[in-house]
Amino acid sequence: MANALVSIQILPKTKNNDDIIPYVDRAIEVIAKSGVKHLVSPLETTMEGDLDQLLAIVKEMNEAMIEMGSPNVISQVKIYFNPSGASMDKLTEKYR
Repeated sequence: MANALVSIQILPKTKNNDDIIPYVDRAIEVIAKSGVKHLVSPLETTMEGDLDQLLAIVKEMNEAMIEMGSPNVISQVKIYFNPSGASMDKLTEKYR
């Protein structure tokens, strides 16, 4: 059972002010390949799962930005942790 939601907005620095969209696409690819439930929104992506696993994904995302040539990365992260269970659907059901 999932015990956390982690939302991330990744902001890689690019050389020569290049477009960051290919970097963001790569970051989302890291999430998708992990297999965790996730929701891509216009300004951030939210993942659902085990907190340790989600934090490892955040680390992998940052490393992927460096591998693409970004000299540094800012990641804005929000964490909702509930050992009894965490669910995007449950938290948003009254709005859908």
